[in-house]
Formats: sequence, C-alpha cells, structure tokens
Amino acid sequence: MSKKAKITSILVTGVLFFSFTYIFTYVPPFPKKHGIVDAKLYLGEAENQPLIVAFGGGGGENDWKRTYLKAKRDSLIKMGFAVLAIGYFRSNGTQKHLDRISLDAIRDTILSIAQNPKIDKSRIILLGGSRGGELVLNLASKYDDFKGVIAMSTSNVSFPAITWSANTSSWTYKNQELPYVPAPFKTIFPAIKGDLYTAHAMMLENKEAVKKAEIEVENIKGAILILSGKNDDQWPAPEMSDQIIKRLQHHNFKYPYFHIKLDGGHNAPIENFNLVHDFLEKHFKTK
Repeated sequence: MSKKAKITSILVTGVLFFSFTYIFTYVPPFPKKHGIVDAKLYLGEAENQPLIVAFGGGGGENDWKRTYLKAKRDSLIKMGFAVLAIGYFRSNGTQKHLDRISLDAIRDTILSIAQNPKIDKSRIILLGGSRGGELVLNLASKYDDFKGVIAMSTSNVSFPAITWSANTSSWTYKNQELPYVPAPFKTIFPAIKGDLYTAHAMMLENKEAVKKAEIEVENIKGAILILSGKNDDQWPAPEMSDQIIKRLQHHNFKYPYFHIKLDGGHNAPIENFNLVHDFLEKHFKTK
C-alpha cells in the first residue's frame, strides 16, 4: 500500500470513529413542546360512562381520532364507553419525536378530561398498541387512577427514544427518565435495513439492562388484557408478553390477567378487536 493510500485509510478510519462516537454520545436537546398532549374526547349519550383512553404506537399522530379506527372507536361508544383519543408526539402541537414523553402530563390530561359530568372517573381503562402498549403499561404501573389495561403487540420493558441517536428514554416520570434497554452499536445495521425485529431482539440480549427496564406491571390496579400476534415482525411481542405474565404470576397479581396469542403479525390484535369487546363486557360492564 502506498504512503498516500495509508494516509487516506487512516483519515477515513478516524472520521468513521469520531462519527460513531458522536452518534452514541450526543444527547438531543430536551424536546420542545414537552408535556403537550393532543386529546380528543368522544362521548355517548349515557350517564356515568367508563372512560377508555386510547393511544397509538411508534408512528406518532393521534391514531384513535383517525378515520381508519373510527369503526372500532364507535363500537366502544356503542357499548357505553366514552373514548379519549390521545396523541403524544407528531400530533397537533405535540413534540416531534417519541423522546422523553411525560407520563405525568398524560395522566394530568386524562384526569382533567375525566371531570366531565358524563364520565365515571372511577373506571378509567387504558388501551394502546405497540409502543402505545408499552406506554399504557408504564402509566398504569405508576398511577393508581387507572383500573384496567389493554396492551396490544406490547413490550415488557421500556425501549429507547425514537431518535437517530436513540440514547435517551422514551418516557419520563416525575421529571426523571425511566430506565430503558439501550440500543448497542450492532443494531444500526438491521435498523438501516428496516429490520426492526432483529434490532429489538439484539437489545433484549442485554439481560442486565432488561431487568432494570422491566415495567413493574404488578403495581397495576385492575384487570389486564395482553394481545399479541404469533408472527410479529416488528419486535418479539409474544415472548415479551409472556414475560409480563410471568412477572404477574411471580408477584401473585390479584386482578384478572390474560395473554392471548393470535395467528398473524403485529396488527393481529387490532384485527381481532372482538376480544377487546369481550374483555370489557366481562370486567367493565357498563351500567
């Protein structure tokens, strides 16, 4: 190799080294519009309506006020529930990224809206899918205000923020970041290819981090329904959901809890929404 080629190789190696070092040490600025929540309430005609608070996943926006979920939202209202659709990033004035989302701000928003005289604020049920499932489990494990959880295609741990550096938590509680499973360097390559399943599986190899980031589901004060697709291609939802059940069993959880594995992928739970109806009818029957 010529002297010029050696110098070029050293320079390229140095640039790559410092670039990757910067990526993994750079901490994004605290999110602008932190704590702003996009909330839309849908009420039926009845009095004392239990409230279902519905969250979307890692794509952002406010899924439960969008047209494609209108039929499912309407089906809940027909059953006698009020529905509160919440967007927590990339939605109507909220922050841009799923990064250090304030659990306190979400809870405060829910409780404020639950003061509506048509709502039975003693029966608030959280519903979320994918990263929204991770969110509702964290919310219900931190606050006693919520009496039921429906988590679809969920995780049993908190994952990092969806930012290009992925080195902050997705959630904050009392102004502190929740522990999360970090993304090691090797996850860059499957992530670039769009192979999110492999990237998440690699993160979960860090057993010490998994233990610290595991959601304390045993603190939830009500019935829990977990739905997962057996062939989820986004992350290992069935296996992570099994870990939720094991933790509940270990702590002798006193409320009803279920994990139903469905044929299909990441969207299988929403495609089998009748199971949500059945769960609500059995454990949160409207008056």
